[in-house]
Amino acid sequence: MTEGIDNNAKAAPAAAAKAAVVTGASTGIGEATVRALRTEGWTVFAVARRADRLEALAAETGAVALPADVTDDADVARLLDEVTRAGGIDTLVNIAGGARGADKVAEAKTGDWEWMYQVNVLGSMKLIRAFLPMLRACGEGTVLNLTSTAGYAAYEGGGGYNAAKFAQHALTGALRLEEAEHNVRVIEVAPGMVYTEEFALNRLGDQDAAAKVYAGVEKPLSAEDVADVVRYAVSVPHHVNLDEIVIRPVAQASNFKVIRKA
Repeated sequence: MTEGIDNNAKAAPAAAAKAAVVTGASTGIGEATVRALRTEGWTVFAVARRADRLEALAAETGAVALPADVTDDADVARLLDEVTRAGGIDTLVNIAGGARGADKVAEAKTGDWEWMYQVNVLGSMKLIRAFLPMLRACGEGTVLNLTSTAGYAAYEGGGGYNAAKFAQHALTGALRLEEAEHNVRVIEVAPGMVYTEEFALNRLGDQDAAAKVYAGVEKPLSAEDVADVVRYAVSVPHHVNLDEIVIRPVAQASNFKVIRKA
């Protein structure tokens, strides 16, 4: 039970159909997912730490801006309360996450590893734990976790991100087993190489280093490509569960084979 939250009082009303919380909504795939769902007429509660970017997105799309840190228990409790008072949701989309550093394990920075675990794993867990009573009560709830192909195959320099995404992948699998009896479907979308304005830059801390990640790759995925898959996965009839979706650009045959043109 989440600290400070009365989970027995969080049933979603019938009006919550086609309503979603989307985390990580201030940039990249999260922002694109808010746009994609709003285009389809969903009520969307856009969640991220950067209030200014959320407000701009809300003004443009009609989403509801709810600034919050998904790793903070008090913020999660407040978020649950605000969403409940606004009518509730039937879908939770956990996109908040990220990578820091590309060090080998021998040179691992404890702070980077702790941050990645907090954001990718504990952040997802805290949102799921808070909203599950609501998703169960609505009768046809959905949880979608955005993981990564880094959670399927390890690579040199990826130990911390691999560890976090492997853990998030395992969390998602356990949740699917636990929640089937409550008619909550659990979806995992695992992208490979996606070009966004901030992911590689935040990871490597340098614009030139970030640019090299995508150098020569003719068509990496875009945030909109992934958001369209997310939109489809949560919009199909509820009895259809797209358990695990791996999405890569054609130029990336695996984590270890990427076609780069001169």
